[in-house]
Amino acid sequence: MDKDAAHEISELLNYWNAGDEDALEKLLPLVYDELRVMARRYMRKQPDGHTLETTELMHEAYLKIAAGGTQKWQNREHFFGVAAKAMRHILVDYAKSKHRLKRGGWQERITFADEAFGKRDSSKEMVALDDALNQLAILDERKVRVVEMKFFAGLKVEEIAGVLKISPETVKRDWSFAKTWLLRELVKQG
Repeated sequence: MDKDAAHEISELLNYWNAGDEDALEKLLPLVYDELRVMARRYMRKQPDGHTLETTELMHEAYLKIAAGGTQKWQNREHFFGVAAKAMRHILVDYAKSKHRLKRGGWQERITFADEAFGKRDSSKEMVALDDALNQLAILDERKVRVVEMKFFAGLKVEEIAGVLKISPETVKRDWSFAKTWLLRELVKQG
């Protein structure tokens, strides 16, 4: 995305912060393609036969963001960080509803990698990862935000640093710690 488009997104987010509802309508065409890429990245991690489609995930996330209304947007990166969190929650809710019917017996050893989960049954892994992230949030919410933005949204270290207003080195340390901590928690669950 070029700097002009990124600036325009940030500007529209500021107008939306100020209560301009037209800014929200103007924002969608500017963020649509990037939200679609994020949703596609999430859906590639899902098992074959997943009933939620990429477009549905993207639209649900956008609606969730638009309905929030009270968010004070900082910039483009902040918006996409929130979108990543929304997509994560939608997929976790989907996975939980799928497993409510099965009731247990599905826990297994899980690995955590930079790339993503395999496709063997990632809805189970998504629930396990969400549980581990919720535990990590009790210790350090910032590390969870780093994971959401890097692992789920695919933001670069510099973009995450800008959103969280920390140095890129701190982002790297948080990412390294979070990966190790999450792996340990996922192995304990398995």
